[in-house]
Amino acid sequence: MMTKKRSILILGILFVGTIFLLLFLLDTVSKNDARVSFPKWKTLFFSSQKSSLEEKGRVRRVVDGDTIEMENGEKVRYIGINTPESVDPRSAIECFGKEASAYNKNLVEGKELRLVKDVSDRDTYGRLLRFVYLADGTFVNELLVREGYAFVSSYQPDISKQDTFHQAEATAKNEKRGLWNETTCNGKK
Repeated sequence: MMTKKRSILILGILFVGTIFLLLFLLDTVSKNDARVSFPKWKTLFFSSQKSSLEEKGRVRRVVDGDTIEMENGEKVRYIGINTPESVDPRSAIECFGKEASAYNKNLVEGKELRLVKDVSDRDTYGRLLRFVYLADGTFVNELLVREGYAFVSSYQPDISKQDTFHQAEATAKNEKRGLWNETTCNGKK
């Protein structure tokens, strides 16, 4: 009789352990692959875990229209957009590049920002890839496109905001803002 109770206890412990191991593995997969999501059980079993998708920091300097350097030394490349080049030593300064860089500088330099990860953490140059928000909630990536300082430039897998960016670009084109104006670049680099 004692052997049967002990067997049931061991099987129960193994079953519960297996369930928690599966939940842990699924949680790990869902963090590494945005297509996998288990929000109901995740909040039940892992609610004490801090999300690594969001962080805050202060801007030390603006590198150009779509890249900044934080006080901690990390360089951040804005996801989903591309501004005309203004500092790349391999290419000439592109039309509206200096204006885009100056606008970005005025917008974010020295300010506290909220940085939000999409899927990828870094680009091939080691820069953090992030959606960037001002303290008041202004979505910097989208604003640069809407005001005509940036083009939409979405790459898989970081495309969660691409519809927002395309709408902002359509607005900039229709209103001939910034680089879409015929007196500046007329939409060309």
